Amino acid sequence: MDVADVEAAAAAVTQYGPFDILINSAGLARHARLTEVTRDQFDSIMAVNLRGAFFLTQAVAKGLVEAGKPGSLINVSSQMGHVGGIERSVYCASKFAVEGFTKAMAVELGEHGIRVNTICPTFVETALGGQTLNDPERRKWIMGNIKLGRVASVDDVVGAAIYLASDASAMVTGSSLLVDGGWTAH
Repeated sequence: MDVADVEAAAAAVTQYGPFDILINSAGLARHARLTEVTRDQFDSIMAVNLRGAFFLTQAVAKGLVEAGKPGSLINVSSQMGHVGGIERSVYCASKFAVEGFTKAMAVELGEHGIRVNTICPTFVETALGGQTLNDPERRKWIMGNIKLGRVASVDDVVGAAIYLASDASAMVTGSSLLVDGGWTAH
């Protein structure tokens, strides 16, 4: 679904929910130097990464609260929700905001047994990631920051999602699970 269409996303959640688990992984990046960011770029990134993520998480939370059910709401953020990066001012701003609303939601929803966390991956080897990873200069910058010496695989992120969705993380809420190969450790 298009999470930027807040009303349609909420209607789908109402129609098919309540959901015990949300893995909110929609995201958009339009990398540009700070001095070259346009309002359209800013608005499109924020529409998906912030507004869409916030209201989708809200819709799933409402369904769980109304049904009196516990749940695990997982927002896929980014290591860039914890550090800055070249040509990523708007992307970083959106992901820092996801980190903030996730913590606030965890505080509010804890009394309902609803956990809210983020997964913060580094660059992941996917078709979308290839747009950045296939550029030799950018790949060199990335590899210079990932201490484990490789980009993430989809399985690295799936493992984190399974953990946060399961009872193994029953006491984890308001947290960020960094799957970044050590990027943010330095």
